[in-house]
Amino acid sequence: MTEPEEFSGQEPSWCPGCGNFNILKAFKAAMTGLDLKSHQITLVSGIGQASKLPHYTAGNTFNGLHGRPLPVATAIRLANHNMIVVAVAGDGDCYGEGGNHFLHAMRRNVNVKLFVHDNQIYGLTKGQASPTSQAGMVTKVQPFGVLLEPLNPVALAVAMDASFAARAYAGDTRFLAGMMTAAMRHRGFALVDILQPCVTFNKLNTYRWYHDRVYNVGPEHDAADREAAFRLALQQEKIPTGVIYKRERPLLEDEIPVIAGKEPLVRQTSPISEPEKEIGEFY
Repeated sequence: MTEPEEFSGQEPSWCPGCGNFNILKAFKAAMTGLDLKSHQITLVSGIGQASKLPHYTAGNTFNGLHGRPLPVATAIRLANHNMIVVAVAGDGDCYGEGGNHFLHAMRRNVNVKLFVHDNQIYGLTKGQASPTSQAGMVTKVQPFGVLLEPLNPVALAVAMDASFAARAYAGDTRFLAGMMTAAMRHRGFALVDILQPCVTFNKLNTYRWYHDRVYNVGPEHDAADREAAFRLALQQEKIPTGVIYKRERPLLEDEIPVIAGKEPLVRQTSPISEPEKEIGEFY
């Protein structure tokens, strides 16, 4: 059995009390529960407090541009479909700057797992509103309050017919680890939107605020029922957590002839004997 130390990296520099600590703890619990080794996984992230998580683990990592973890994660997965690929992002990183990539990753259904630290604020750049911030929230750069309604990423995932859409809460580490485990076991693109308090900049969505609203979905919910999933995802007074929507869809990897049922691309021998000549034809 893999031990949590297998995934221990640098010492975290998050603020004391930050929900990111529980997310990191849940991630280690999920990976060790699946008996995975750190070298079997590649973690991809962009820019933000959430995107620091790969630094605090051990194994393969790629820390790239703001809003761009999903294109890189997709490329890694297509180059080596034997590699387990996990993208880690924040709500601003993924749903704002990277929103277009989020939409098309769901369309493609590449076998990448996406864990979004959704704290409804930009924590790294000192407290601006994010796409999931509530209307009326006052920040240093929104002194009159946020004017827009918040993005609902889980409802968007259901609307896009994502093959797996779940929501979890960083204050319930065991349940969160279970959602991560379910996402890892799912064959296809999987979103886990993780509600996470920011103790420094978000004074609205606190641990108490979530405690009074979050509840776990019961066994009566049929995650394969898309209409029921959409209604559930739209709930506002109470916030349901769990697997909201799930269905089987063909993988992108299974649709590409050069890798479908074959060795990973990185292990295939190139049929091109003179690559310089082939590249020259594009000029």
